[in-house]
Amino acid sequence: MVVACVWISSKDHLRFVSGELLDSFIPLTVQLQSSQPITERAAHEAARLIAKYAGGSIPDTSTLLKRDNKYDVMEATESTKEHTQGVDQDGTDYSYFIEVEIGSEKKTMYMLIDTGAGSSWVMGTSCTSKACEMHNTFGEGDSDSLEVSKSDFNIAYGSGKVSGTWATDTITVAGMSIKYQFGLTHTTSDQFLEFAFDGILGLAINKGSDSNFLNALAKSKEVEKNMFCVALNRAADGTNEGEISFGSPNPDKYSGKITYTSIGEDNDWAIEIDDMGYNGKKADIGGIRSFIDTGTSFMFGSPDNVKKLHALIDGAQSSDGTTYTVPCDSNGNLTVTFSGVDYVISPKDWVSPPNKDGKCTSNVYGFEVVKGAWLLGDTFIKNVYAVFDADERRIGFAINAITDGSSDDSEDSSSSTKTMTASQATKTSDDTEETGITTTSGSKASAVPDMGLGKESVSSGTATADSSEPTETKDSSAPSGPLSQARFTFIFCIVSFFALLA
Repeated sequence: MVVACVWISSKDHLRFVSGELLDSFIPLTVQLQSSQPITERAAHEAARLIAKYAGGSIPDTSTLLKRDNKYDVMEATESTKEHTQGVDQDGTDYSYFIEVEIGSEKKTMYMLIDTGAGSSWVMGTSCTSKACEMHNTFGEGDSDSLEVSKSDFNIAYGSGKVSGTWATDTITVAGMSIKYQFGLTHTTSDQFLEFAFDGILGLAINKGSDSNFLNALAKSKEVEKNMFCVALNRAADGTNEGEISFGSPNPDKYSGKITYTSIGEDNDWAIEIDDMGYNGKKADIGGIRSFIDTGTSFMFGSPDNVKKLHALIDGAQSSDGTTYTVPCDSNGNLTVTFSGVDYVISPKDWVSPPNKDGKCTSNVYGFEVVKGAWLLGDTFIKNVYAVFDADERRIGFAINAITDGSSDDSEDSSSSTKTMTASQATKTSDDTEETGITTTSGSKASAVPDMGLGKESVSSGTATADSSEPTETKDSSAPSGPLSQARFTFIFCIVSFFALLA
């Protein structure tokens, strides 16, 4: 077994150890295979999320198509709506991405849609890393209009990292072609062997960065409103009708009303959560921020809050406060409440498939990626139609018609309306109608969560040819919110075990 040990410290206080593990270490079981168990995927995810932010039933694989580079892709149906594009996935609800055309020859690249990333990048043709050899790449031979700068970049994702050079070219997303600055990687860590996508499309709200896609889209005047809306599919449900639309919501993809919550003053897609619950019982774990991250597979919260939530679930058990085993036949709904509206999370999404021992785990993990906040990834987002409105600085939710199967009228509402009618919405007040990080402790091993590429740590500087390792340079393009201000420092160690831990 290989255990990756992580400890986190702030920019102003860094501790080193030699030959011993401190309490601040988080051991993570890591296995770089596409067929990883859920808990091992979660371990990878937690590691990456720390850097960004300082499921479901087993599908029918007959719906998957093989890419030239051997990755499976569950392709989305084509959309006829303007400024709208289908969202593909890997067939396991693990990552969601779109086909993007880049350059004069319109080369297709698969890019992860990531609301926690402020910048974008694709694997470059000059990259000789194993991950690049397995993916589509882009470079000067693919476009006459490509402009490569002399400025390099380095992005850390916890256990993964990429480095390369900033470049500018025409990028086409959802039928819109804009001139855009993005990164071309020279080195890409092996962690990206796990994913089908060739790069990341950063959809964070941070303003002022040339590499921010929403900024570039707003300047292009391609859409009247600087917003995008996401409807993700569940692989086990069959045909992939997931999509992302820019400029306005698509009434065909949601039911009930869209209820909005302000993101406040920070440049993060994060809103205050009222509460969470299970089968109608509330856990009293709200009143704090919740980051809504399309680049994260699972859900993360503080150990105390996650413990309170699982206390409502019959049979939920944990030996470490991070990963919880739950009865595989659990059929109750989790609820997440924003602006007085309960949004339901189906057990199809919050209960993992059985592992080799026949045990199921909850996809809600007691791991505090962001201090004092929740992080809600695709486990939650699959159940809602999510509207990210940069102009009005708010996030809206309605019922996802793809995964819910219901259909009601589709008018927008302000956050004060709090009315939504659909099968997944519940009344929360009289006037409201709207709807494994496997951690080890001593000789014990228990499971926690992988994936997720939330807010990345970005640095930029002068490009150096044939540079294989990122250099620490002035941070010029990282988001300006409180997460980026923390500027976590990460140290990883690999410890080999020659015996299985109990």
